[in-house]
Amino acid sequence: MALLDKDPQPTVLLDAAATVLAANPALEALLPGWPRPAVQGLLPANHAALVSACLRQQRAIGEVEAQVGERILMWLFIPMDAGQVLARCRDATGERQAERDGIQARRLYRLITENTTDLISRHTPDGCFLDASPASYRLLGYWPEELRGVPVQSLFHPQDREQYLQQASLDLEQDGYQTMTCRVRHRDGRDLWFEIASRAIRETYTGAVVEIVSVSRDISQQRRHQDELAHTARLITLGELASGIAHEINQPLAAVVNYASASQRYLAALALDPQAAGKVAQGLQRISEQATHAAQVIKRLRAFLRKEPRRLQALSIAEVAREAGRLCAWEAAQAQVTIEAHIADSLPPVYADRVLLEQVLLNLLRNAIEANSEQHPGRASRVVLEGALVQGWLQIRVIDQGPGVDAERIDSIFTPFTTSKPEGLGLGLSMSRSIVEGFGGTLDASQGEAGGLVLSCRLAPVTSVLTRGG
Repeated sequence: MALLDKDPQPTVLLDAAATVLAANPALEALLPGWPRPAVQGLLPANHAALVSACLRQQRAIGEVEAQVGERILMWLFIPMDAGQVLARCRDATGERQAERDGIQARRLYRLITENTTDLISRHTPDGCFLDASPASYRLLGYWPEELRGVPVQSLFHPQDREQYLQQASLDLEQDGYQTMTCRVRHRDGRDLWFEIASRAIRETYTGAVVEIVSVSRDISQQRRHQDELAHTARLITLGELASGIAHEINQPLAAVVNYASASQRYLAALALDPQAAGKVAQGLQRISEQATHAAQVIKRLRAFLRKEPRRLQALSIAEVAREAGRLCAWEAAQAQVTIEAHIADSLPPVYADRVLLEQVLLNLLRNAIEANSEQHPGRASRVVLEGALVQGWLQIRVIDQGPGVDAERIDSIFTPFTTSKPEGLGLGLSMSRSIVEGFGGTLDASQGEAGGLVLSCRLAPVTSVLTRGG
């Protein structure tokens, strides 16, 4: 049996009665402990039947499993001449454990995907559904089978489709990861707010994106809560600006009274002064202008206070900035702060809700005014409001001359309820960042070159989105 001894694979020779005739050194090395158990202890429990079947059918019987302690041996029975059978085995412990781990992992994955409240989906690089978890029916009204092959953009609100999908494609190609907040249309026609996190799966050797995996969740309720909080913050802001608002309304009303009194005097002297009629007409014209101005102030305040679902539209950032500046003009004047606006009307528009974007700029400007007033009490100072296109983004910066913020604390200013003002709530900047991120942008802070603080808001311009869309 020299050939048997040289076989590197554990092997045993059996006769027709399944009696062990010989075992090679490789097999004996598998016998654990001392005293060594019988060779039969390594064979499958039904090895006698396997030997009989192997000789009777004159064919090899393989992949027969035998459990030996914590080890798993896979046996192959081969018929030989003279009614003998050669049985060879291999240690399949790692292989079988890997299979069991794989089965367990697949079972866990199935439990997660079938029971998670979030929608887990796979997509082709161009955005068509490959598969989706059962949560698709609860969230969108579509079964997974109905979504396969459907372009994901067909479920998006048209404005969000233009704004976000092209940017998502660029981010996934460049960074491999992308998160966005957008509106998705339910089967029944409702628009829901979704937060979607996507990861690009790349081909090992070329690095090309071959698949996209996304996790989506309905955040409509959170958005409603955020809108409630934003509305409350607007009420608080207008309460703080009450004196300025009263002054802005009182000016045109006082002018109306003055022009009306003058017109009455001119009417009384109409018979004596030939030019009185023209002066009365001019007074009525001025009254109309001032009344219109007062009405516009009230209209702006009503729009700022309105409690309605957010409406995304293409907006001129210069126009919105001017409106925010008007709202805090009285407060700036009282603090001897000059607001220098450098935002060209020619800048491309952005998709946003007018009132919410105005609220963000108003928060940033009021923070800057208060910082200047703290650093320069009783002295003149300035706040710079500037806008420009920077690396494909429309960037709005508010630069103050205040005391600034230490580098290690600069990120904490966006944490809710964090404030240095005794009467402050610490919600303005945190809410502003949430609003801007809801528009697909960012809001960050940095230290100014000459001191003070720089708050930078970045939004995607409409023109760049359309250009990327081809």
